[in-house]
Amino acid sequence: MNNLSLVYDSTLLTQSKVYQIDRTLYQFLYRTGTIQHPKYHFRPLSGQRKKADLLLNHKTLTTRCYEVSGMSTNASVISQESLQLALF
Repeated sequence: MNNLSLVYDSTLLTQSKVYQIDRTLYQFLYRTGTIQHPKYHFRPLSGQRKKADLLLNHKTLTTRCYEVSGMSTNASVISQESLQLALF
């Protein structure tokens, strides 16, 4: 059985872990925004009813996002920021 632990520190988010937000499983993609107003982008795992990416602010992240221990993804998603950096 997988245990859920509340995400209290946004610096611990990784693309290889699975997160549960409102009973749906997501993969963390990347962070955007400013230091004062960060935004966190998530994509639902395949097989979930929801298909659209999810954008959370910091307050919502720390109250509704749980890390699912014992599950992982193969972090094959390339963030837009790293792709842009790779072009230079």
